[in-house]
Amino acid sequence: MWTKICGIRDVATAASIAALRPSAIGLNFFAGSPRHVLVDAAAEIVRALPAGVEAVGVFVNHSAAEVDAICARCGLRTAQIHGDEPPELLAEVSLRQPDLQIVRAFRMGAERLNPLGDYLEACRRLGVTLRACLVDARIAGQYGGTGQTVPWDILRDDYRRDKWPPLILAGGLTPENVAAAIRAADPWGVDVAGGVESSPGVKDPALVEQFLSEAGRAFGASSSRT
Repeated sequence: MWTKICGIRDVATAASIAALRPSAIGLNFFAGSPRHVLVDAAAEIVRALPAGVEAVGVFVNHSAAEVDAICARCGLRTAQIHGDEPPELLAEVSLRQPDLQIVRAFRMGAERLNPLGDYLEACRRLGVTLRACLVDARIAGQYGGTGQTVPWDILRDDYRRDKWPPLILAGGLTPENVAAAIRAADPWGVDVAGGVESSPGVKDPALVEQFLSEAGRAFGASSSRT
């Protein structure tokens, strides 16, 4: 089970969330997001995290040089590429930091997962190895954080687990629906931001705890069936 609480902006919140033991927290460097974190604050958060809780940098249409510089400055070992970046940018990021793990986000719309297959094939040809692929809902002009869910059953049926990276499910997840989402989509991991907030960008530790508990039970039940 892999769980990520995304959109952490300060050390105090990071400490309270890390105490609940998610697999990871997300640091969003997209200036257009209400969850945007400054680079110096992100570096401080990373230094304060306990062992066993990793930090993931979230990037939206940054250049490879920007991803490289921010990851180096903050000590990040995982980058989530969440915008319109072509496979060639991922290849450049990998060339700059060969040990950096890359999670590629994909926004699923009416075309389903057909573009994802082509994208992953291009990554393969360029020698890019992805740690995981995060699937979120496609909303025009938005890069996540919309509160919209993807069609979980379609995702479960269309995602090629035999050939593609591990699947992280995102998009509209909450403590109330995460268990149903895990049962329906059968992901490797889940990612949440707005679904555990009391207001945009403000995490609610009680909601985070409930989310992690529900996800843990659902992942445990899923494992027992396999």
